[in-house]
Amino acid sequence: MRTQVDTGGFVSLGGGIFASTTRSFSQYEIFISQLWETDKLYMIIFTCIETIKSMKQFWLTLLLAIITVAPDLYSQESLADKDRAWRHIEPCFTPPARFRDSVGDYRSALRFYNGDTVANPTEWESRRNEILAKWNAILGEWPPLIENNNLQIISKVLREDFIQYTVRFRWTPNEYTTGYLLVPVGEGKKPAVITVFYEPETAIGLSDKPNRDFAYQLAKRGFITLSIGTKEASEAKTYALFYPELNHATIQPLSMLAYAAANAWNALSRFPDVDSTRIGIVGHSFGGKWAMFASCLFDKFACAAWSDPGIVFDETRESVNYWEPYYLGYHPQPWRPRGVISKDNPAKGLYPELRKKGFDLHELHALMAPRPFLVSGGSEDPVERWIPLNRTIEVYRLLGYENRVGMSNRPDHSPTTASNEIIYSFFEYYLK
Repeated sequence: MRTQVDTGGFVSLGGGIFASTTRSFSQYEIFISQLWETDKLYMIIFTCIETIKSMKQFWLTLLLAIITVAPDLYSQESLADKDRAWRHIEPCFTPPARFRDSVGDYRSALRFYNGDTVANPTEWESRRNEILAKWNAILGEWPPLIENNNLQIISKVLREDFIQYTVRFRWTPNEYTTGYLLVPVGEGKKPAVITVFYEPETAIGLSDKPNRDFAYQLAKRGFITLSIGTKEASEAKTYALFYPELNHATIQPLSMLAYAAANAWNALSRFPDVDSTRIGIVGHSFGGKWAMFASCLFDKFACAAWSDPGIVFDETRESVNYWEPYYLGYHPQPWRPRGVISKDNPAKGLYPELRKKGFDLHELHALMAPRPFLVSGGSEDPVERWIPLNRTIEVYRLLGYENRVGMSNRPDHSPTTASNEIIYSFFEYYLK
């Protein structure tokens, strides 16, 4: 074997070139030169290249398998989650045997005001339009909904595994409101839920009121949530929204709250991460009334949960107080003393007229069909509320739907961890 030392520090061995930092040859270099001459080194290099190619093919195959299988795995996981959610809420969609098909004195929503009976889904559309037009006329016609209504970002902070935005938007023609938008970290369109209450802090977990943190809990479960509330009005003890002004309102305050929620829906639906076909609404007590009227009067809400609002009129319950001037008994100030109706403290405004003409709120519930809703009942909505709900179930059955009118029950007005878990499972099943 002939060896030659290059002046540039490279060693040419039998026609091959190797980098060298020394001009003396080690046993390793001599061994390599022997391998090269006997074609053994070529075989080693060839084997290494083929091994690398095989490993590359393996990883490519594995990657393709993951890409192919991952959607199915995700789909299976999603289906498993929905199955778990349904098993949790399924008992809520069957009335107890003693109330099954009991309708009491509640008149059928499937009967036109002229007495004609709705016979099919096509006729229901006409009847639905009749109910909506009648109640809008009674409650006061809404102003046009606010177009191109965007959430204005005031500030943001990373909180746990979601971003908390402070936002501002117009919710009436002459008023802006400030609330909180909670957006879970992660790409892709997400379902969303609007939460309504006396102020927006409670629902995001920034108050001392337990089990009312709906927005926070739903954000932890992957929902975008928008928390809004009538903070200034609640501090002033007027609670609701009065349009065009407090002492000259032309719309019942509870309907105006529903109008504000509809504008909140419009603003939230324009947020890039929100799937506008999957937006629900939830509220408790005052917020439950608000959520009920909003979802019934505005049909873009995909589903709704109403926590113990008092779903029908009931003068025996102090908290089912639709007669108050900030709900359906509006009259200019000074207002009647707050409390149950009595001879010395009668109801005023629209409310006594509604009662005299035989109207009740189960007609509004029928406007939800076929969208799902859940009553999270407490002391104001006991199990007997299945009686008016059965009238609504009749509408769903006419349209071919089952298991879309539900109610859970607890003894007290305040929500519990268990009752709230049913609400969260409801949204997970119907919005995810």
